[in-house]
Amino acid sequence: MGAIVTPAIELRNVSKIYRRYSGKQFSTLKSALLQRSILRDLKPRETFPALTDVSFTVQKGSTYGVMGRNGSGKSTALKLVAGITKPTSGTVRVEGRISALIELGAGFHPEISGRENVFINGIMLGLTKREIQQRFDEIVDFAELREFIDAPVKTYSSGMYMRLGFAVAINVNPDVLLVDEVLAVGDEGFTHKCLDKFAEFKRSNKTILLVTHSLNLIERFCDDALWLDEGRAMAHGDPKRVVGAYLTKVEEGEEALLAATTAKAVEEASGDRPDEREKQDAEDEPRQVERPSDPTSNMVQATEGRWGSREVEITDVTLLDQDGQPSFVFHSGDPLSIRVKLRASQPTDDFVFGIGLFNADGVCCYGTNTYLEEMDPERVAGEAEATFAIESIDLVEGTYKIDVAIHKRDGFPYDYHRLLYTFRVKSRTHDVGIYRPRHRWTFSSNVTFKSGG
Repeated sequence: MGAIVTPAIELRNVSKIYRRYSGKQFSTLKSALLQRSILRDLKPRETFPALTDVSFTVQKGSTYGVMGRNGSGKSTALKLVAGITKPTSGTVRVEGRISALIELGAGFHPEISGRENVFINGIMLGLTKREIQQRFDEIVDFAELREFIDAPVKTYSSGMYMRLGFAVAINVNPDVLLVDEVLAVGDEGFTHKCLDKFAEFKRSNKTILLVTHSLNLIERFCDDALWLDEGRAMAHGDPKRVVGAYLTKVEEGEEALLAATTAKAVEEASGDRPDEREKQDAEDEPRQVERPSDPTSNMVQATEGRWGSREVEITDVTLLDQDGQPSFVFHSGDPLSIRVKLRASQPTDDFVFGIGLFNADGVCCYGTNTYLEEMDPERVAGEAEATFAIESIDLVEGTYKIDVAIHKRDGFPYDYHRLLYTFRVKSRTHDVGIYRPRHRWTFSSNVTFKSGG
């Protein structure tokens, strides 16, 4: 019968409740006593759960990722494992020496040198003076602070401070390493060094608990992952599956937010149907300000709004996904259709449909209309519909806005919707720019890449 393997970290039915106090300030103790309110104001006004009934187990030698948005309870879970705070209920067990990359350099004293702080910090983390002396050069070289090590820490930049804190914590040689989003600080070169160190820890069969916003890091480094949301465990297990579930939830939230944003923009821009005076105002508008027959005209001053005589009126604009369902979130390379419903109060033979696509900076990514595409108008009457279908939305990740317009051939607007419709393009590839051309790489046989984790 094999020996029972004890997990490195185990949380069982852990809840952590924080109390909020009124925070009322008194100028003096005397005023507080006179008002007889000091005891009342020190009673908790409300409580809020940072974690609710969370259980997870991290096996020895594995890397475990904890993910979730801000305020989800990630850092609270890490502080419980580190012993910085205690659970309100439930149990937390940790086997072996812990080194926590949580508040880097928390024990540093600003007035004394980096050298002295390395010794103080190392001792706080459980090393002997002899062990620190043995590792001192490695710590200083890792932090890239050889020429500054005898300067007072108060003269260090935030990056130098963070690097020294990281170097000390990582060289404690712990059994369990706790990492809290420290890679968000520091330059790219140092970040790569940190990642290499994590990989080295992993190979040495050390246990790593990693709290991060980086989904790529979770997928690349972790054997298992946990997704926390508002203090509750939503999913745990295979990192790719957990990340996928998290992204689906994020997209649902983005859908709801973009739907509300778009509805509000349309409502605010629409107002009531213009009366005859407003029609006249629309006709008197200088034509050169907006000439939708040229979709790129005056795009620098593009501001959202709606104008036009409404003789032909846009009654609804819906973005549709590949299944023909309304959507506000698309993936780079997905099909996207813009369905425009309209009403023509009188039949007309002078009409042009226009579409403009802008990024968040107001840069026109693409614009076209039926007149530019040599569609000669013949007749539109009553309730009608037009759909602009894009086979593949080859844009980089970001937020985009759409212009939809119906106007005369000379540019006179019937109904112009400027930047009222917002959608998001998501991509697992964080490339830059606007347009994402279909592409592939080819290499000669002596160029090789490591396969994905």
